[in-house]
Amino acid sequence: MSTEAKFGTNVAINGSRLWDSLMEMAKIGATPKGGVCRLALTDLDKQSRDLFVRWCEDAGCTITVDAIGNIFARRPGRNNALPPILMGSHLDSQPTGGKFDGVYGVLAGLEVVRTLNDLNYQTEAPIEVVAWTNEEGSRFAPAMVASGVFAGTFDLEYGLSRKDLDGKTMGEELARIGYAGDAPIRGRDLGAYFEAHIEQGPILEAEDKTIGVVTDCQGQRWYEITFTGQEAHAGPTPMSRRRDALLGAARVVEVVNRIGLEHAPLACATVGLMQIHPNSRNVIPGRVFFTVDFRHPDDAVLAEMDAKLRNAVTRVAQEVGLETEFEQIWYYAPVKFDAGCVDAVRGAVAELGYSNRDMVSGAGHDACYLARVTPTSMIFIPCVDGISHNEIEHAHPEWCEAGCNVLLRAVVAKADAT
Repeated sequence: MSTEAKFGTNVAINGSRLWDSLMEMAKIGATPKGGVCRLALTDLDKQSRDLFVRWCEDAGCTITVDAIGNIFARRPGRNNALPPILMGSHLDSQPTGGKFDGVYGVLAGLEVVRTLNDLNYQTEAPIEVVAWTNEEGSRFAPAMVASGVFAGTFDLEYGLSRKDLDGKTMGEELARIGYAGDAPIRGRDLGAYFEAHIEQGPILEAEDKTIGVVTDCQGQRWYEITFTGQEAHAGPTPMSRRRDALLGAARVVEVVNRIGLEHAPLACATVGLMQIHPNSRNVIPGRVFFTVDFRHPDDAVLAEMDAKLRNAVTRVAQEVGLETEFEQIWYYAPVKFDAGCVDAVRGAVAELGYSNRDMVSGAGHDACYLARVTPTSMIFIPCVDGISHNEIEHAHPEWCEAGCNVLLRAVVAKADAT
């Protein structure tokens, strides 16, 4: 039986309640330009977790927390022996993040629970709302580490030992804020996972589409590179005798951009972080640390981009006379989402009559790891001008409501398909 047959065409989530929850959560870590700063496992992250847990308990959910700090809020089904259907995302943010990235998927999941409560409707299988730890990776690299631990990509010790720039580990900070749980990380069956998210790009808004049906998630490689030359006085040192680490880094930055353009339009290539030593106006830089981010939906192309970067770093180091440290710190292959879950999203969109298009996710998401252990799909909604990872990130209330309506119907369809 379709969700349309169960609910009728007029059943919808409470859009005002969802919006109010988003705005209330956005007060935690609010920034002057209208965004949020809730780095993973800070006191502000704890406040957001505490609020989410309270709201879920008020909605009748049972809370469990695993050893990497992932929070699961369970609403029972008619048959609790069945594997649960999960929905969620993350609560942590970038240092200058927006109000919707991640948190929309978590609170959309909560709104699904609240709506089912309003309808007095019990799904066949239980459903769970999950808030994953440290999706952003801005405080503890790499990104999505806790969902990666959950999916078996990383072991628990690796996750707990990730350090921030002050040397604090994830394990220490989880214990400090009271979210070092004892629930098993793995070993239970899952029915499916759905993640609602803002697109973080401009396509949906530009094409006037309400919903993105996400079919794939592109692969990604992260690198950390250090060039070491020799610090020297900027005045007396001739150009021909310099070992300028920043010059080497600048040449590689240009190569990274060229690699992205060579594999356009699907490739993305970014140098997002650079640290220069000693960072003085009249000293030739002796050491530069920088990062590279490559993304592409074809693993073979991603490997080609990797080879070009490695060759460029070696060549530039020889040309400029630099020593090199090169490490790929993160890699995941492109992911094709489960056809059945994608069809559940398509069915919900069709029932609701929303304009839509298929999409490949350009960003990494927890769903990309969950897809390795359970049937998975994502639901995208537009964001204004495609802007995300920015304090001015915005999604209109009607977009948030539409995505949550799709989530409701897709989750119920899966939970009752037993």
